[in-house]
Amino acid sequence: MSGPVCVLIGPPGSGKSSVGPALAARLGTTFRDSDADIERLAGKPIPEIFVDDGEEHFRALEAEAIAKALEAHDGVLSLGGGAIMTPATAERLSGQRVVYLSVEVGTAVKRVGLGAGRPLLQVNPRAQLRHLLEQRRPHYERLAALTVATDERAVEEIVDRIVEALGEETA
Repeated sequence: MSGPVCVLIGPPGSGKSSVGPALAARLGTTFRDSDADIERLAGKPIPEIFVDDGEEHFRALEAEAIAKALEAHDGVLSLGGGAIMTPATAERLSGQRVVYLSVEVGTAVKRVGLGAGRPLLQVNPRAQLRHLLEQRRPHYERLAALTVATDERAVEEIVDRIVEALGEETA
């Protein structure tokens, strides 16, 4: 199979930015964050893309960045929380080893804080996160080959579970 060893999906606060690098290190590979790719592509931070160009433009950049990463990257790839809502991106994830890092609203709010640097969480982060989770959860679940709850779990514990599942898949 070509492409990443696995693709991490999940809402803001699910642990993708913590688990991704730790998982890549454990697997002896590289970590790539699609949000960093988007910022490089646009030449500015994501909040500025939203303000200057709008969410539609951001989603187009995101779909382009993810398409390139799925072709070129063979390590661990982390996607932004809303990436799976773009039909072309969801379709590209078919056949990939997709790991959904699930999280409950209360934990996500603690991890994300008050939404600094997260355009979709600027007003009432708790209510926004709840809404995003309700809207996106069925999509995360549909695309995932593996779901790992991250609430009350240490990064190493989550990484252990993913490595175990990847090992079973390739055995």
